[in-house]
This record gives sequence, C-alpha cells and structure tokens, in this order.
Amino acid sequence: MRTVDEWKALLRTALRDAQRARQPDAVSVLRDAIAAIDNAEAPDVAVAPPGQSQVIAGAVEGLGAGEILRRALSPDEVAAIVEREVHERRQAAASYASLGRHDEADALRRQADVLEAIATVGANGVAESMS
Repeated sequence: MRTVDEWKALLRTALRDAQRARQPDAVSVLRDAIAAIDNAEAPDVAVAPPGQSQVIAGAVEGLGAGEILRRALSPDEVAAIVEREVHERRQAAASYASLGRHDEADALRRQADVLEAIATVGANGVAESMS
C-alpha cells in the first residue's frame, strides 16, 4: 500500500509526464485527482477560532492565530478518492454514450484509464498506457 506522500508524488510525476507528452486528457484527469485530494485535506472550519476584529471580518488578533492544520488523510482515503474519480468518469462516459455523444464518452474513458493505470501500476505504467 502506498503512503499519502507516495500517492501525491506519483500523481504529480504522472502530471508532469503528461504535460511534457502533451496529453490533454491525462493532464485534465490528473489535475482533477490532485485537486480532489487537496480538497479532502481542507480543514474543518468549525475548529477555526472565532473572528475578533471589528474592522476586518473574520480576522483574529495575533500573528498566526487564525491558522489551523489541514486534515491528514489515510492512504485508504486517498485510494478511495482516486477510485471515486475513476467511477465518476465511467458513469459519465456511459451517460454520454447513451446520448450518442461518443467523442465525450471516449475522452472520459481515456481519463478513467489513466487513473486506473496509476492506481494499479504506477507512473511508469501510465506513460506506457497513454502513448
């Protein structure tokens, strides 16, 4: 099982390789997956200190007083996010195909294939599957 840092490094490496190879479908899905992981790490605003300033809305007095830590995801949570991204693209591809929009369906299938390759093989497998 990969660690969270290994997942992030793998996705970023694959993104860099896809950008160099000028593969827009891969670039798009990799950016989306990285953003989904970053969004899942967003801190819960309920633990943020209440605003104290009368001048600036939501401001807290004191340098760094308003800072809160991001959520720490487990490797299983990251894997679930990647799997969810694949599943969403497969579902959307099926919907597009049923509507006769085969070009869009094919693009979504290619994107899902990129993420599946990363989940099962790693960055080296992605470069081979995208070419």
